[in-house]
Amino acid sequence: MAASVRLDVKDILRHFKPLEDRRSSVNLLHPLDSLVVIAIMAVLAGANGPTASAKWANRKAEVLLKLLELPHGIPQKDVFRRVLATLKPDAFQACFTMWLTALRAAAAEATGVERPTLAIDGKTLRRSHDRRRNLGALHSVSVWASEFGLTLAQVATAEKSNEITAIPTRLSLIDIHGAIITIDAMGTQPAIAEKSMDGGGDYLLARKGNQGTLHDAAIDSINEQTKTDFRGIGARRWDTVEKKHGRIARRTYLQMPAPKSLPGFDRWKGLLSIGIAFLWCIRDGKETTEVRYFISSLPVKVKQFAHAVRSHWGIENRCHWCLDVTYREDESRIRDEHLRENFAWLNRLTLSLLKQHPGKDSVAMKRRACGWNDDYGSLHKFCNTGLDGK
Repeated sequence: MAASVRLDVKDILRHFKPLEDRRSSVNLLHPLDSLVVIAIMAVLAGANGPTASAKWANRKAEVLLKLLELPHGIPQKDVFRRVLATLKPDAFQACFTMWLTALRAAAAEATGVERPTLAIDGKTLRRSHDRRRNLGALHSVSVWASEFGLTLAQVATAEKSNEITAIPTRLSLIDIHGAIITIDAMGTQPAIAEKSMDGGGDYLLARKGNQGTLHDAAIDSINEQTKTDFRGIGARRWDTVEKKHGRIARRTYLQMPAPKSLPGFDRWKGLLSIGIAFLWCIRDGKETTEVRYFISSLPVKVKQFAHAVRSHWGIENRCHWCLDVTYREDESRIRDEHLRENFAWLNRLTLSLLKQHPGKDSVAMKRRACGWNDDYGSLHKFCNTGLDGK
């Protein structure tokens, strides 16, 4: 999937005009909006921190001086470090709202997807800790529009257990109307279900033992229905077989109305269905099986349920995997609290841009092209041409 949004540097610059510049008066040699745009371009081209951003900018000085207001020349690495360390992450991300909204609308039009899956999951930057300052590794929660390849929001949490409080905060900042919110078992909380419904969306929440009696009762209800092969209760089934990369995967999806007799039924706003996803997989003669359980505000439409279950893993396969392998994010040693969070956001933003690019090359090759080709100094060209410049 690729969508085209006509943006040039001037369009992008205006998004950052309202951003509060927290630098002292003696450090205002370089316009803030120009610095941010250079940082975006540099990360697109493969930069992984302030030093790499400055080196890329110096190598592209000729084109940058024509594109941007830079009265004192190309900023040095300390400038990038100071600026991105002083910007408040929430305010920084807020500047991208209109841009991401435009990208999302274009992607929806290009794909015809009316009900996108918004997958929510956390990721830890394993080497971003600083023991001397008692600073733990950065753990961030992202909202990923699976069908569009877009990260819509990110929030940092002190640790993984704090995802529960972070998720409702982020959902309130994006348009979730008509979307299907998917979360793993840690995020299966009544408050998150309510937030999804209040925003005009639906939820599909994984269940494990952390839901106590609800989880056990749902399994008991499902097991009871297996005795009659789910007849007479409005259950639906969908089977798929996939053969790829030397692996055979058989998936069975079952969805049925949620019994109102389930313990705690009334705590889950809009609860309509419960579902099961079975996976049987064989590779190199080794057989594995997996069973997952879900609660949802979706009506019993098993193909829709199956699509949402599969789409949730896009945040792992198409987002987190790229951040680890292509961006090498786990190896980042940026330790300043705001700086590491702002660079994590730039990684996710630029990955989203690369996913929208119509070229068929890999994300890694697209990043190389951004560094090789001076035409990529213009994000207008980046968003609207192939890697060959056509």
